[in-house]
Amino acid sequence: MTEEDLLKNYPRLYHMAEDASWESVARHGLLSTTALLDLYELEGEERRKLESERRPESVKISRDGLPVAMVRDQKPMTRSALEKCLTDGTTPEEWFETLNARVFFWLSKDRLQGLLSARAYRHKPQTVITLDTESLVAVHRDVITLSPINSGATIYNPVPRGRSTFMPIADFPFDERRKKLKKPIKDAVVELTVMGGVPDIEAHALVAHRVFGGEKKVLWRRKGSDPTEGP
Repeated sequence: MTEEDLLKNYPRLYHMAEDASWESVARHGLLSTTALLDLYELEGEERRKLESERRPESVKISRDGLPVAMVRDQKPMTRSALEKCLTDGTTPEEWFETLNARVFFWLSKDRLQGLLSARAYRHKPQTVITLDTESLVAVHRDVITLSPINSGATIYNPVPRGRSTFMPIADFPFDERRKKLKKPIKDAVVELTVMGGVPDIEAHALVAHRVFGGEKKVLWRRKGSDPTEGP
């Protein structure tokens, strides 16, 4: 896939974060779970459980001088399902660590809406950040990978996944998925990930919303951005 194709077909990226997290995200960046655990200096068994095991519920972490942070749950994924769909010798622990090392963005507003309406999240307010793809790629292209699947879900019929799931932009088989597999645009590329996270998130974000019960409240908006931007 070329960057031109990526920017043309997916000009916006969407990230769903915990409610009331925007102020901290704007200050410290949008961090992967691993980077967040580094920032909060978690070590030992507590860290291992958060980083290398499934999180059935979101977990609060704290450190003196920092606001309480939430490490999100992994409800759509189970260890038993992973054991059946992981390939190339990847273990569930390695897969959890692979996901926790990244920050994830949807490239489709439809997929974002699907997550917002999922049973696990529909009754809780969420923070949704909308980003400019071109801006993010220009700065972080070297640590960006693309995924053809929802890598953090194993519900229903989990598709195979492993070390080759996340690919650099140039290696992603976009044309093959569009033409040979007849995938619609929203399913041709499912996730864009950034290793470690996006410390300069405000430089690429267009707007942040609080979304709950079908209503959207603007938490922050880039000056001059289109008022229609968002989920």
